[in-house]
Amino acid sequence: MTQRARIDDDHFHDECGLFGIHGHPDAARLTYLGLYALQHRGQESAGIVASDGERLRVEKGMGLVNDVFDDEKLDGLPGDRAIGHVRYSTAGDTVAANAQPIVIDCHRGPIALCHNGNLVNAGILRQELEAAGSIFQSTSDTEVILHLYARNHRERLEDAIAASLSKVRGAFSLLFLTPEALVAARDPWGFRPLVIGRLEGATIVCSETCALDLIDAEYVRDVEPGELVVVDRNGLRSFRPFPAEEPRQCVFEHIYFARPDSLVFGRNVLASRLTLGRQLAREAPADADIVVPVPDSGMGAAMGYAEESGLPFQWGLIRNHYVGRTFIEPKQSIRSFGVKIKLNAVRSVLEGKRVVLIDDSIVRGTTSRKIVGMVREAGAREVHMRISSPPTTGPCHYGIDTPLRSELIASKHEVEEIRTSIGADSLAYLSHEGLLRAVDDPRGRRHCTACFSGRYPVPVPQAEDWQLSLFEKVRG
Repeated sequence: MTQRARIDDDHFHDECGLFGIHGHPDAARLTYLGLYALQHRGQESAGIVASDGERLRVEKGMGLVNDVFDDEKLDGLPGDRAIGHVRYSTAGDTVAANAQPIVIDCHRGPIALCHNGNLVNAGILRQELEAAGSIFQSTSDTEVILHLYARNHRERLEDAIAASLSKVRGAFSLLFLTPEALVAARDPWGFRPLVIGRLEGATIVCSETCALDLIDAEYVRDVEPGELVVVDRNGLRSFRPFPAEEPRQCVFEHIYFARPDSLVFGRNVLASRLTLGRQLAREAPADADIVVPVPDSGMGAAMGYAEESGLPFQWGLIRNHYVGRTFIEPKQSIRSFGVKIKLNAVRSVLEGKRVVLIDDSIVRGTTSRKIVGMVREAGAREVHMRISSPPTTGPCHYGIDTPLRSELIASKHEVEEIRTSIGADSLAYLSHEGLLRAVDDPRGRRHCTACFSGRYPVPVPQAEDWQLSLFEKVRG
């Protein structure tokens, strides 16, 4: 039997991307294109549900958008309204049963749901629902919302959805689809992004503006934190059913997750990354010859660092973009094979140079150690590692695939110890204050920085060990 292994990837991953459209005759194909633009937000599964006003039809499966859909499948999704989803699991196994959108039929009729985020009380709610007779078909926290909805008897759709969401805690950007309506909702803290667009009279709701750009749609505005939006034949209606909270937008969207060409939380992502790099250069200069990014995550910050420091920006590492999440291992061991299959050092650029190596974060430290070693093997005289975020000391509970605290190298080691571990000549992180200044939030009133600061805006119930056990299952 051929031995397969996971790609050596030591970055955080966002859970998923959403795209929905109402009022366009080519809804399913536009959703397919929108998911293509959002592929960076999830590569495990993809799905689309479409409606012609009478019934819901679904196609979903494991793999990339292009693996799951073809002309025949898209032709089987007629109608002028659709929602779609790409997934990278944070809660629930990596199996087809957890692919979204999830579709159910209950006393209110059929409804589909896709979710970006993570519910911190999902395990407790699931236990209560199972005790009351609910039967779950997946291990995804998203299914909890649909069970709450199915048990609700409020007459209006928006009231039933709002009442269901009032019971959950945590991060959610959601798209619902019924035969009649598209509904979008965002949690009161606004952890994960969600934007509204327009195209030829149709209304679009999606995770990032890059999906609007691909189909020549116009960005209108963000779905506000705590807002519920209903789009049907009567147009768009907005509701505010949840108690107001202080916004806590995920700062990692600007550091790493979102595409650089997107507008997220009202701010261009590339502009944020350039500013992060400039701030890093001011805080942690290096006596060096060139600035080299770790592609693609370090690109924007490296450009900003080079601009501020006056050092030349060089392509010292080249990334292979045509790599899946697993690979067939060679029969004989090749040192650092997992990293080398994704990155290759350019000896003609690095040899004899003092290199500033820029990346967005260090998680476990294993990949950073291999990349530093690769740069040295290519002839670099010195390697100075610079990170465009503060040390990551805690896990995320709001929709990011992060290791347990014990696996995060910065949770138990000082910067100098980490420097020694990864083999760099020097190591520096961006300060917490510098991070907030770079995203134009100097007082820290809009962003969640819990993975750096340990200050979690929505506490995780002590009984909620269900999520942590699922993290272990996903990694296993």
